Parts: sequence; structure tokens; C-alpha cells
Amino acid sequence: MFAFRILRGISFRTLSPYNYTKAAAILAISGTGLYYHYRDKNLTKIIQNSPLKKEDGILQFSSSYPKDDSIPKIVAETSTTPLRIRMERFIKNLQESIVKEIETIDGKKFLIDKWERTQGGGGISCILQNGNVFEKAGVNISVVHGDLPEPALQQMKSRQKDIDSSKGPFPFYALGISIVMHPHNPHAPTIHLNYRYFEVDTGSSKLWWFGGGSDLTPSYLYEEDAIHFHKTLKDACDKHDPTYYPKFKKWCDDYFFLKHRDETRGVGGIFFDDLDDKSEEEIFAFVKQCGLSFLPSYIPLIKRRMNTKFTENEKSWQQLRRGRYVEFNLIWDRGTKFGLQTPGARIESIFMSLPLTARWEYKHNPIENSREDELLKILKHPRDWV
Repeated sequence: MFAFRILRGISFRTLSPYNYTKAAAILAISGTGLYYHYRDKNLTKIIQNSPLKKEDGILQFSSSYPKDDSIPKIVAETSTTPLRIRMERFIKNLQESIVKEIETIDGKKFLIDKWERTQGGGGISCILQNGNVFEKAGVNISVVHGDLPEPALQQMKSRQKDIDSSKGPFPFYALGISIVMHPHNPHAPTIHLNYRYFEVDTGSSKLWWFGGGSDLTPSYLYEEDAIHFHKTLKDACDKHDPTYYPKFKKWCDDYFFLKHRDETRGVGGIFFDDLDDKSEEEIFAFVKQCGLSFLPSYIPLIKRRMNTKFTENEKSWQQLRRGRYVEFNLIWDRGTKFGLQTPGARIESIFMSLPLTARWEYKHNPIENSREDELLKILKHPRDWV
């Protein structure tokens, strides 16, 4: 699911048809790897002095991740360096820094799973299961490419990005990073992050946009944790546009909503899609700021709660909340559903974000005014945390 969340919906809680154009992009958040089909004439200069090597038009790492020397040593970026190359470099560095930090906290190493996509591109999924702190954690990036299929071209109008299909095929590039953390301790919150970039070459012009966000899903409400998380995201947004946080916060509450339960999945965060209201450079800077906010937004929370004593009943409640997490991802997340219908879909990456364990009980209702009941009241009536 996780890998394909890149294509989540166009509008809040609506059931409007899922935009086929994002089909190309859904794989861009499942894993890692540098598998670009570069066509830029000036790429030769960019690759010089880099551990990347070019074989049959495909760029690959010349050394294995996660060694430090596997990070692309691309020369100083300039305005002529393709944005997709700079985004690729950023998400690779971000993935490595997060993997190392989580390994330090957990004490267990991630499984590094490299993969290739037959239709073009590939990635690396970094997975930690049955750790000391985390039951399951994933830090995935991917870089995929190909030609937009005809159905995708026909849906471009709904994105106000019209293309004359008679002039195709049109190459696309889609890349991104996706993260999920499920701690053992029911007092420590689950977190999700996803940021992605999508680009289409029409021949005469380039169409592009960014999407993504981050949200927090606690089993037990700690107001100070929710405030810290939202404040960190707001600070990142405010550095670029003061209208972003309130707009993207509402978008997050509206998107991560279980209609059949009439409750949000968690305490929210930010979420946006089709973001192209400023220049590429401005939005890229904003997305980088958001990505770099992951560790400061979450690490203080996990360190604060990971050793909290808990009861068997509290663990059972966490399993019930994880059941809600599964329900959203399998029922409402349009990226998951579309990913399963996409040729070349990598099933392991789609379902990577699901917890190892979850629970469902028939007609479970928490005791009134209990801590469990307190959380449900917040989920049914989202709050402004900052």
C-alpha cells in the first residue's frame, strides 16, 4: 500500500474517479534505487566524479546501499541540473539518514531489499520487523519512468494539464520517499510520511507537480505530542508560505477519514497533491523542508514513549486501532486500490505499511470518559493543535 500511496485522491472525502495519470507515480514511493533513463544532453557533466555508472542508458549505484559512498556524489547543483536528479539525490540522502537514526534507536538493522520494475525503474525498500522498539518500520524510495499510457493521457484534463495525445508517447518520471513506523509500545504513536515528484515531457514543454504529507496515528492521546508534531510541520510550512499549514492540515483531516467509522485515522498532520502553484524551485525547497522535518517531528515522541509501561488491555486497544489503520489503507486509500490494478505493481511494497498485527472485536465500545474514549472523541472531531 505504502508504495502506491503516491496516487491518493484528488479531492478530500469525495468518491470522484481516481486519476489514472497518477498510475505512473504510484511506484515512486515504495522503494529506492537510482534507475533513471536519462535523456538530458548535459547529464555527462553531472555524472562525472560520481559513484553512479551508466549501463545501456540506465544509471545505477556502483556501490551497495547503505554505505556512505553509495550516496550519489553529484557535482554542485545548478539551475540546469534536472530537478528529478536533485529530488532523487535528496530522497536517497534522506532515506539513509532516517534508516541510520531508527537503527540507533531500535538496535536492530533494516533489511535492504533492492528491486527493479520491468516497465522501467526500481527502488530499494528498507524494512525492519520484530525490532526492539518497532514492530514494523519501512523507509522506502523509488525512481520509476516510462511512457504515459493512453488512459492517463485522457485523464490529464481533470488535472488541468491538457496534452494532445496524437503527439505521444510522452515520457514520465516519478520518484518519492515513503515511511511508516509501527512501534511495539501502545503509548508510542505510528507515523506515516510520503513526498513525491511527478514529471511528464510533452516534447514542447514539461508538466510537473509535487504531492505528499505526514500524519500521526496514536493509540493513546498525549496532547503535548500532537502539539509538538503539528508545530514542527507548521514551522516547516511557514518558512515557505503561511497559507500552507492551515490548508494542508484540513486536507489531511479530510483525506485520512474512515467514512464507515465516521472518524479520522489519527490526529492528522499535513497532506497536499498536484502542488504547482509556485516555481519548481520554490516547491522543491518546501518539500525538502518537510522531508527534513520527519526526524525532529517524531524522534522526540518515540524516545519519550517507547519505554512507557503498559498493560495487556492497552496493548489490545492498540491492536484495535491498528485494525482501523488497516481498514483505511485497504478500503479508502485510492493509491492502494489503484496500485493493485497497475501492471508491474510490487505487492510487497504496496502492503509494506500495514502493521504485523491488528485486531477486530465485535461491537467494541470503550468505557465512557476513559483514555480510549478520549481518543475517539478527538478522532470524530479533529482539533486545531497549534
